[in-house]
Amino acid sequence: MKTLCGLDCSECGLRNECGGCAETDGHPFTGSCMIAECCKSSSCSNYGKAFETVCRLKEQLIAEFNELGIEDMEKVTGLNALKGAFVNLEYTLPGGECIKLWDDGRIYLGNQICKKGSDRCYGLTADENYLLVCEYGAGGSDAEIVVYKRRR
Repeated sequence: MKTLCGLDCSECGLRNECGGCAETDGHPFTGSCMIAECCKSSSCSNYGKAFETVCRLKEQLIAEFNELGIEDMEKVTGLNALKGAFVNLEYTLPGGECIKLWDDGRIYLGNQICKKGSDRCYGLTADENYLLVCEYGAGGSDAEIVVYKRRR
């Protein structure tokens, strides 16, 4: 399956469901993909190369996550392409309202990092405009927003 960013999707269990990156012009699962959007631009540091190689977008996001200075979060060293439905947890606001922050059909960059000295994890997700760090238990349970902020 040909991709715009050069990722090897041949082992992905969702490859038949996504519609194909090149075939959908960077809109797998009918949503947009921030990686494809970046890689379609000739100003992208990754233009014409595989996303797994050095990518300015990925490096910038890693730096932004690390600059948050969350004390018990290990250093972020990598980000992965993640379908929104997998990272779109539900959060309960102080007033009791339940919200979701992402679009299930989009592709984001993110990672899961263990919280030091805890059985909980940090979930990191980013798009072109926002960074989200949440904390949750097994299977995404009891999710809490740690940081949700506009990117520079």
